[in-house]
Amino acid sequence: MMLLQINDLLRARPWVLQQGRTARRLLHLALLVVTFGIIYGAVMGTFGGVFGQRFWQVVFSALKVPLLLMGTFALSLPSFFVVNTLFGLRSDFSYSIRALVAMQAGLTIILASFAPFTALWYVSFSNYQGAILFNTLMFGTASIAAQRLSRRFYQPLIQREPKHRLMLRIWLVIYAFVGIQMAWILRPFVGSPDLPTHFLRQNAWGNAYVKLLNIIWTFLGG
Repeated sequence: MMLLQINDLLRARPWVLQQGRTARRLLHLALLVVTFGIIYGAVMGTFGGVFGQRFWQVVFSALKVPLLLMGTFALSLPSFFVVNTLFGLRSDFSYSIRALVAMQAGLTIILASFAPFTALWYVSFSNYQGAILFNTLMFGTASIAAQRLSRRFYQPLIQREPKHRLMLRIWLVIYAFVGIQMAWILRPFVGSPDLPTHFLRQNAWGNAYVKLLNIIWTFLGG
């Protein structure tokens, strides 16, 4: 049953977003986000091993990935609702939510499909900063792939009202901005083997964008 749902979702079948049993369909999509988020998160947390304290990093990372995605979605939604209302598109917001949740589910499925590459990277390289950048690349690649899926789900709205094309772009900007900062707050996802394992890093607040540039600079030998 789940494999059929995944197939229909990735092919953007119209029934995924049709009205009727909306709550049940949203629940199914949310379960896909949780399930496949846990799969990638568990693999993400295996850097440095899976025994001893590192086992807890696997557990924490498995929980954090769906928390990151669903938390980012929840925080981004109010702003997106206001923008849709200002542009006179409030009547289509119910369909927009279904399309965006479907995109979230597609993103996590794509991300979970990258888990073998992440495991291979961990086996091949032992650099902690490199592991962080590789996972960032996997999230970025999955997000780009999910954008194509979102455009297919949004196509009926765009055909009816071209302003929805702008709304979709605004959503992607809001989601990316919130998601990067949310990931910074919920760190560590990979977890340094040289540090004790904690669910959240001490002094979690800060500027994620400045830190990401510093990581890239350090990894490149700056």
